[in-house]
Order: sequence, then C-alpha cells, then structure tokens
Amino acid sequence: MQNIRLAVIGLGKMGLLHASILNTMPDVEIVALCDKSSILLRIAQKLFKKAKMVNNITNLADLNINSVYVTTPIPTHFNIISSLLSKNLIQNIFVEKTLASSWDMAKELCKLAENLNGADMVGYMKRYSVTFRKAKSLLTQEFIGKISSFDAYAYSSDFSNINQGSKKTSIRGGVLRDLGSHVIDLSTWFFGELEIDSASIESIVDESTEDVANVNVSKYNLKGKFAISWCAENYRMPSFGFAIVGNKGTMKVDDYSLDINLNNGKNFRWFKHDLVDSVNFLLGDPEYYREDEAFIKSIISGEKIEPSFKTASITDYIIDQIKKEAKIYK
Repeated sequence: MQNIRLAVIGLGKMGLLHASILNTMPDVEIVALCDKSSILLRIAQKLFKKAKMVNNITNLADLNINSVYVTTPIPTHFNIISSLLSKNLIQNIFVEKTLASSWDMAKELCKLAENLNGADMVGYMKRYSVTFRKAKSLLTQEFIGKISSFDAYAYSSDFSNINQGSKKTSIRGGVLRDLGSHVIDLSTWFFGELEIDSASIESIVDESTEDVANVNVSKYNLKGKFAISWCAENYRMPSFGFAIVGNKGTMKVDDYSLDINLNNGKNFRWFKHDLVDSVNFLLGDPEYYREDEAFIKSIISGEKIEPSFKTASITDYIIDQIKKEAKIYK
C-alpha cells in the first residue's frame, strides 16, 4: 500500500511524542501538524521540516490525509473527532485517552466511527506495558485462580504543591479522566465491566475540579477498590498498580514489576527487563512505541485494534457512573 499519510492535531507533550515516534516508522509520512499556537507550530516546523503547519483542522481537507492523531486536551476531543468523522476527512483515527468528556459524547463518537473504513483506537498505553500485559496473560490462564478482590491505585504529585484556587487542573478534565482512566481501563481489560457500589470525590486544588477519588466496585463475587489522586506526595512520575487476590494466590503488578505468591508456596517475580521491554525507538516509555506500532500495523493489515472507540467508551461510562454515585452530577 502507499505510505500512511498522517496528521497530528495538538502539539503539546503527547502530540510531539507521538509525531516523533511515528516519524521513525516505515510506511508513515507526517504530512501535517495542527495547533492553534503559532509558537508551537514554529517549533514543530524546525523538527518536521517536510510537514505542513496548519492552525485549523479544516485546512487538512486538501492534503490527502488518511490517518489522524488527536492529542489535544480531553474537553476538545468530541468537537474535533466529530468534525473529522462527520466530514469524512480521514479513514483512520487515534485519540489520546479518554475518548470524550462524557459517555453520551463517547457513544456519539462510536456511532460516527461505525462508518469509518479503517482503524479507530484510544491511547490507553498501559495495555502495552510489558508488566501489565504479562499480568493479563496470567489472569487469563487463571494462574492465581478465580479472582475474589483487587485494589488498584493511580497516583501522581502533579498538583501536590499547587496554589489553592489554581485553574491548571481544569484543562486536564479532572483526575478520573486524566489519571484514573488508566487503571479503570486496565481493570475492565483484566476483569470485564464493573458495577459501582460507592464513590467519593474530593476537590482540593479548586472547588470546580476533581482531585481525589475513592471507589468501590463489584462484579458477581468480585470486589474491587480504586484509590486515585494527582495530589499525592512523593510521586515524581505517575504510578499505577494492582494488588489482586485469587483462590490460588495473590498478584501485585505495577509499572516496573510483577509478583506472584501462590498458596502452594511457589513465588515468581518479573521485572520490566525480564520481559523484553525493548523497542526500535525509545522516546518516553516503551509502551508508546508499541501502541503506535500496533495502530500502524492495524491500518496496513485491516485488522481491528484494541482498545477501539467502542471498548474505550466503557471507561467513559464507568467514570460517569462514579460521578453520579459521588453526587458530582445526577
């Protein structure tokens, strides 16, 4: 097939990261970069000399682009993606998590994507982490038996020392969508869709934002908990993890290692380097490369890729249910 002609919309950290990774891949041509900021466009032009710089998505229409990455803030996803899909501007679309700012919006985007003759994917890159992928494989094999409970966490110190009343948190869509969505997505990948039993959400930085969430969930005989905060102390980098209990043993998994303790006395431990955590081009974490590589391969092969819009919309649904239970909105 001809080269994948690709545009990246949004030139913040994630946009430049994905564009740089994609620029190293065969069969991919970065045709255009789009952002409202003229400063970011000038910087990007120095890095991607052959790409066209545009400040509006309507300017992409005449560039024969077949694939788009949307890496703008979460509150902008719906308008951008619905415009691209309704006008049939592209065949393949990748969007950074979450798919939308609500489940209603996510459902509408899923409906629009049904007519897409290509790949649609949402960037839950933790599915491409070697430790979490190994955990998924072992859970599928029932290595620790039937699961009875889990505790999941998502912590960062992004706003632990920020001034009270700061508006810097609002652009990121709240802690559930920005940080917590990763462990919510992993939990549905591990265990299937979950019901919300109880939830509390705290506003620490500003009364209009969601900064800390504690959630209890269940599915038949399975009980689970989420602890989520971007105001936690001593987390230089975002940290995600699970402690899982089965009838044959326990599992602990995070970004760096996986531990199994079986009831028969056998113990297993894998670190990232034990699980071949290497990629062809390292920028950020290795899972970003694997995620982008999987998306590009799905375009070439025509095979569906996960997490798709439909799969990822489950996370939007769960987040809405958490907010309802916590009385954030009815």
